Amino acid sequence: MADSFLHLTDVKTHFPIHDGFLFKKQSGTVKAVDGVNLEIKRGEVLGLVGESGCGKSTLARTIMQLVPTTAGTVVLEGKNLTTGTANEIQDMRHDMQMVFQDPYASLNPRMTVFATLAEPLIVHGICKASEATEHVAELMETVGLASRFMQKYPHEFSGGQRQRIAIARALALKPKIIIADEPVSALDVSIQAQILNLLSELCRKMNLALIFIAHDLSVVKHISDRVAVMYLGRIVELGSAFDVIENPHHPYTRALVSAIPTPDPAAERNRQRIVLAGDPPSPINPPAGCAFHPRCQYAQGHCKGSVPPLAAWKSREVACLRSEEI
Repeated sequence: MADSFLHLTDVKTHFPIHDGFLFKKQSGTVKAVDGVNLEIKRGEVLGLVGESGCGKSTLARTIMQLVPTTAGTVVLEGKNLTTGTANEIQDMRHDMQMVFQDPYASLNPRMTVFATLAEPLIVHGICKASEATEHVAELMETVGLASRFMQKYPHEFSGGQRQRIAIARALALKPKIIIADEPVSALDVSIQAQILNLLSELCRKMNLALIFIAHDLSVVKHISDRVAVMYLGRIVELGSAFDVIENPHHPYTRALVSAIPTPDPAAERNRQRIVLAGDPPSPINPPAGCAFHPRCQYAQGHCKGSVPPLAAWKSREVACLRSEEI
């Protein structure tokens, strides 16, 4: 992508498992993210979907360098974050921010809204302490909150209002990309729509790139330009939101899309669900070859022997050895 500014190359994030009490030794490895290649363009909204445990949140934290990268590189505007010093990574926070899933846990209950929003402004030198009130008021107005509430504490707000505060905190440093890790899953449906519309509007007005992590594919389709589907630490399908959700190709993506409910009762009754056999494999001991082959109705012998690369197929990229046949 000519105007991409965030590059992930063969990113892996593994967590060692240790046994023993006094003399600990490594007995295994959790391969949470196991070889992700991805590029993000300026102003783009990328939806990241997959079952629980597929590595979506770990990938988000790896991009932010909240957890260390085991292998591969995360490059932001030519700067390799995986080899950066603590000061370089702190400087990177100007350009990358994160909105966490639970607005009840992501805000410090002992800090007022003013203290929460003013802290990053002062620490990063955006403004002086004497100028913070004006900046905080502007941030609150941006996310649809009245500035008169800035001296209140998080417990005095509803869930949707808390998530607006979290979004304001992410916007404080005027980043170029925001990673939103299931930002609406803990909210009521009506509030979800408000937060989604807010994120869409901010991305459009501020030319923000957004990585939007969610389970609800209908929500992802509404907000995203592209969609990446993850399975057991890898991306198995990547393409435009319309192509991936309206015409899924990878067998795993087809199963996810078949679970989307429809508002028409007659269509819902006749809808054919694709029910996958078994449970997702353990990331401690993933299957050889294609990780999806134990649950795939199209799997053949060669699917067990080699890992399918994420390769171009028509209007998207698919990690399947039987793309042409299917």
